[in-house]
Amino acid sequence: MKPITGTFFEFEHHNRAEGKYYNNALFSFTEGQWRAKIRETAELGMDTLVLMATALYYKSYYRTDTYPYADHLGCPDILEVLLDEADKTGQRVYLSAGFYGNWIHPRTNTTSPEVLNRTLKAMNEITEKYGHHKSIEGWYMPDEWCIRGHFDIRFMRYINLIAAEARKLNKKNKTIIGPYGTRLLKPDDKYVGQLEQLDLDVIAYQDGVGVQKTLVEEEAAFYEGLRRAHDKAGRAALWADMEVFAFEGTVYKSALLPAPWERVKAQMEAISPFVDKIIIYAYEGMMTKPGGIARAGQDGTAEKLYTDYKAWLDSTK
Repeated sequence: MKPITGTFFEFEHHNRAEGKYYNNALFSFTEGQWRAKIRETAELGMDTLVLMATALYYKSYYRTDTYPYADHLGCPDILEVLLDEADKTGQRVYLSAGFYGNWIHPRTNTTSPEVLNRTLKAMNEITEKYGHHKSIEGWYMPDEWCIRGHFDIRFMRYINLIAAEARKLNKKNKTIIGPYGTRLLKPDDKYVGQLEQLDLDVIAYQDGVGVQKTLVEEEAAFYEGLRRAHDKAGRAALWADMEVFAFEGTVYKSALLPAPWERVKAQMEAISPFVDKIIIYAYEGMMTKPGGIARAGQDGTAEKLYTDYKAWLDSTK
C-alpha cells in the first residue's frame, strides 16, 4: 500500500462554507505558523505540495498591480514563506496558474483572453520574483473541467497554452492538472490519443469519494483503466488526488470534515496498485499535528486523522 507523499496546499479554502472549521485559523497564521504547517507535511513524508491558488477572490498572494495583496492573511509575503520553507525541507512545489478570474467559472477562465492574459502575466511575475527558489517544480492548472468521457478540446488548448508558457519560463518546469470526472472517463483509444497530445508531466485524478461521486469499492476499476491508458500513451505520470474529507451536511454547501481513517485506508488500498503516487486533498483542515503551533481543523477530528495515519505510517518502517 502506497503512503501519501503529497498534498494540495492552500492559503485559504476557496469555498467559505466548506472551510468553516479551518479558514479562520489560516487567516490568522503568522509566518512562524505557516512554516510549522509546511514542516508538518514534510514530517509525514509529503515531498510534494501543489499550491491551489496564487490569487483568489481578486486578491493576490504576491505583490502585483493586477490585484490587491491578500492582506487579510497574517503574513506579509506568504508565497515567499512557502517556497523558502520548502527549500529547507527539500519539498517540491507546483505553483498555481490561477485564479485570475472567478474560481467558480473555470470554462470562462480557460477561454477568456482577458483572464488568460492575466494568468500569463502572473506566471511571468511570479517567476521573476520567486524563480530562484530550488523548491519550484513547475505549474499546476487549477481551472479544472470535468472529463465527461474525454477531454474537451477547449480544455486541451488551455493546458497546452499554460504548459508552453511554463516551459518558456524554465525548461525544467513540470506541469500538472487534477481533473474531476474520473468515474465518467472512458480510457479508450480516443482518450489515449488525447493523452499523447497533452503537454503534461502529471495528471492527478480526483478520486471523487469525498464529494460522494464514487464509492471506495469502485475505485480500483477506474484507476486500473487509467493505468492501461497511461501506459499505452507513455506520457503523463498517473497520480491519485485522494479526497480525505467528508461533508458535515450537504455536499459543497457545508463544512469539510476529516474522513475516518478506516475509509482513508480503504481508499489507499484500492488505488495503490495502479498509481505512481498518492497525493491528498487536503492536509490543511483535515489533518493537524497534535500539540503543534499551527492547528487548523475541527476540534479533535483533524488530530485523530493525523494520529491514525502517522501510526500506520510508522508501522510500515
